[in-house]
Amino acid sequence: MKYTKPTLLASLLLGLSTSPLTLAEESASFVDAIKDGKTTLNFRLRMEDVTQATGGDDLEATANTLRTRLTYDSGKYNGWGGLVEFDYVTELDDVDYNVYPGTPEFPNSASILDPEGEDLNQAYLSYTGDGTVLKYGRQRILLDNQRYVGGVGWRQNEQTYDGFSINHTGTENLSVFVAYIYNVNRIFGSDHPAGDHKNNTVLLNAKYNFEDIGALTGYYYAIENKNAAHFSADTLGLRFTGSKAGFGYTAELASQTEGDGSPLNYNAFYGLLEGSFKVDPVTFKVGYELLGADGSDGMFITPLATLHAFQGWTDKYLNGGLGNIAGGIQDFYVNVGGNIGKVKAAVVYHSLSSDDSEAAGGMEDLGSEVGVVVSGKVGPVGLLAKYASYTADDFGTDTEKLWLQAVISF
Repeated sequence: MKYTKPTLLASLLLGLSTSPLTLAEESASFVDAIKDGKTTLNFRLRMEDVTQATGGDDLEATANTLRTRLTYDSGKYNGWGGLVEFDYVTELDDVDYNVYPGTPEFPNSASILDPEGEDLNQAYLSYTGDGTVLKYGRQRILLDNQRYVGGVGWRQNEQTYDGFSINHTGTENLSVFVAYIYNVNRIFGSDHPAGDHKNNTVLLNAKYNFEDIGALTGYYYAIENKNAAHFSADTLGLRFTGSKAGFGYTAELASQTEGDGSPLNYNAFYGLLEGSFKVDPVTFKVGYELLGADGSDGMFITPLATLHAFQGWTDKYLNGGLGNIAGGIQDFYVNVGGNIGKVKAAVVYHSLSSDDSEAAGGMEDLGSEVGVVVSGKVGPVGLLAKYASYTADDFGTDTEKLWLQAVISF
């Protein structure tokens, strides 16, 4: 029997609802729940500098942006609660760089995707009980390592989701997340056509922890994007991750076909192998990630991912949000990081090549990137310095990016 998205979602929700809910610590009344709420104010100040080679004059851009975030999280009454969060992003100098995809307002400038503006980042009602949380409204969704579904939290305007979700962690060793998404609030803000994508999307993610071995996660993401049909994809996969005696290990495999409404017809694969070893205070990590291609018919895409965390920090492979390019991408990477007192530091190297050079138009060695990040705190202020340098072979152009950031919350 083939299930439609609504039928599949309803069946899973019914199964999760069979365990009785017991309420968490609560306020005495609705008014007390409002009074017991917590309000936080967060400021994130960032300088981002970009230099991109063109073969002639380099494209350059510098952004000095401040994100102000105000969050109110209510107390609980009879299991019910709510959260409202507002963001405001402003450029402290002139906006003389390109902030939207495909809109070269400043043709001699590089792109920095942090537009000015205000945004209702989150606004949802929730019901909590016995290890289960239900949410309806605009919410943050971060699944696993955000390779498929994330918040793009590195950008000043976060990606959030409008819909209904249920997160069940009340069964020993098992967690289940189910969501129906009808709109994706992308990083470009509601004032731009690319800022809102209407969806008919179902997300299913279940994780089981095996004692002393690791955790096995199974997932199915049926993305139907009504504004950008080529973003629609159905992905089914398994992820296993664990650690023992200083060794960490991750293996993942997924298959993807075109989703409802997509003009494409393809079947592509994803693979990940990663190992790490920790010798205090340093962790050494090596990995191989494949985003495959089905010849010229299509490629494995991740349109809801936090793409900045993958394939290098210079974001050369965003491809409008698809996260892959024709012919697919193989990424061999090495990460060395650790703590020096209260300071965290890491060095990351990526070597990127095509999965199918014929489908890639003859491209083989795509390029490589080196990145360095240092972070720590001075009193209540979190500080970060980050640098990445991409060297192009067959894809893109040489690019350097530098970020300096300060964060404080009240």
